[in-house]
Amino acid sequence: MADAEPAFVQPVTMAMSSARSLRLSLALLAVCSPLLAQTPLESQKQSAQEGAQAPGHGGSGTAGIFPPVLDSAKRPITAGGTVKTGPIVFADIAQKAGLTSWHHTMGSPEKRYIIDTLGSGVALLDYDNDGWLDIYLVNGSTAPALAGKQPSPHAALFHNNHDGTFTDVTAKAGVANDRWGIGVAVGDYDNDGWPDLYVTNFGGNRLFHNNHDGTFTDVAVKAGVALGNWSTGATWGDYDGDGKLDLFVPGYVHYDLKNQSGDATVPLTFCQYRGVKTMCGPRGLPGESDHLFHNNGDGTFTDVSEKAGVSDKSGYYGLASVFIDVNNDGRADLLVANDSTPNYLYLNQGNGTFEDVSYASGYALNKDGRETASMGIAVADYRNNGLIDIYNTTFSDDYKPLYRNDGDANFTDISYETHISELTIPFLGWGTAFLDYDNDGWRDLLEVNGHVYRNADTNNWGTTWAQRPLLFHNVAGKSFDTVPAVEGTGLAAAMTSRGLAVGDLFNDGRTDAVINNLDAAPALLRNVDNDKHHWVAFRLTGGPKSPRDAIGATLYLTANGMRQRADIFSGGSFASTSDMRPHFGLGSATTVEKLEVHWPSGLREQFAVPTIDQFQSITEGKGTEIAKPTTVPDSK
Repeated sequence: MADAEPAFVQPVTMAMSSARSLRLSLALLAVCSPLLAQTPLESQKQSAQEGAQAPGHGGSGTAGIFPPVLDSAKRPITAGGTVKTGPIVFADIAQKAGLTSWHHTMGSPEKRYIIDTLGSGVALLDYDNDGWLDIYLVNGSTAPALAGKQPSPHAALFHNNHDGTFTDVTAKAGVANDRWGIGVAVGDYDNDGWPDLYVTNFGGNRLFHNNHDGTFTDVAVKAGVALGNWSTGATWGDYDGDGKLDLFVPGYVHYDLKNQSGDATVPLTFCQYRGVKTMCGPRGLPGESDHLFHNNGDGTFTDVSEKAGVSDKSGYYGLASVFIDVNNDGRADLLVANDSTPNYLYLNQGNGTFEDVSYASGYALNKDGRETASMGIAVADYRNNGLIDIYNTTFSDDYKPLYRNDGDANFTDISYETHISELTIPFLGWGTAFLDYDNDGWRDLLEVNGHVYRNADTNNWGTTWAQRPLLFHNVAGKSFDTVPAVEGTGLAAAMTSRGLAVGDLFNDGRTDAVINNLDAAPALLRNVDNDKHHWVAFRLTGGPKSPRDAIGATLYLTANGMRQRADIFSGGSFASTSDMRPHFGLGSATTVEKLEVHWPSGLREQFAVPTIDQFQSITEGKGTEIAKPTTVPDSK
């Protein structure tokens, strides 16, 4: 949300490559010198930043104050800029699918306080193992509900009926949460073959264990992962390679409902934006610690945050996290997106600890040497070169950085070079994900947006309270083209979006999107793109030395003259978890040349893929020929 002034640079180890050392030196210079921090990419950004003023302190945006960007109808581009005709990618079918009977609620309608504005996430998971993705939507709450003066808003679990509709089974499943809900991470933490849910809250968190019969039991207290105060976008991953999923939980603000504004402890400058009074924070409020929980294998977890070096002693404002191998050493590294403070990149050392290379890697700051108000993380190999790249959503009045992986965990912000930056400046981004919406073999990029200041519509800021999604088409890994928002389609709908999860909800080979909207009904963007490309997708089962749901596995598929990479991970997108079945677009190819799976255990296997345009199942160590699918239906 609102940006912070540069933080003091933390000490980093001297044992690093010369490239990383040079990158760290440049970051130090940028942080310590406001003049130098304004110089990178000046020529490329001159038109976009024309008229920008130096950012204020407190509640101002990260990059300055920009003149409004309006469309031909004089509407801010965040809700306007639509076209009458063009390619139609998404249709919002939430009402037809039966999702609009549920409504998100968080705080007061006036949005006086920061806790009223954060919003909640969404997860896609097959909770009953019937081969079809179901939807879990986290709900917020209100101060009166927490005080027992009114009913608590319920979260919702929607069962996929296999016919394009969904049924609310929350009460039967026992996953209503009934707390001030923020995020959800999916993972089979006890390796029983059934996905479990970790729901983060303001207040105690919940660990919903899957009972295999359509119901769940909250075991968070017994497991030792309930925490308290304000947790956000968690992630599951096997950081120590013992075959059991561990849990990382970022903390946001250490918050007190009885003293929400901070009263005299928060200066007035932390409670305004462009000189207009707004809610306070996060700057000026105390940060909440991050936590890493080691899975003991007996249904309990041990907090190893301090020992592992990921406890966030700086008190940054964590919003999203993801375990992902960024340097291809076979170990799960950790990314944390922080609001208004530098981001974290922790490299897994393979001995139960992580090295903080946030600044040295180039991920802590953007290319201007500024920390950003990061909300969500998208990770993928969008260039098809075997390296994981990173995209972060941020506050309005700032571009959204795309970090290119240059190898050895060195990243370069190339948002301007790839044509993403200028359009994203007025938008306030939240959930985000890479997806190949047209199955051409190149990962595209989706983000959803919405403001946190309720008076955004009444000020001439060039932005709006409700904002439309942004979809960028990948041009052969070199740049991204904006997909036009055609009137009446999902991309043109202005929403108060927060959580985003993507996945193939209808088993038709097309990636759809579910959006959790603040104080509104959700959106279900069904993929209706008219491409004729082929695809293949997989459901993986890990062996005895890997997590059963194969979180942490990496797949490399060669087809159509390209070698693509897909990773199985939980979390990343703001407070949300997407479909964990790896999906590959094949373009015009009708055969797969090779599929290689790098399992979390370290085992590497090659598989022959007998058919395409299907979901297929793979089990670690059970042979290299994939049987023709029989258990996962195709809706065509």
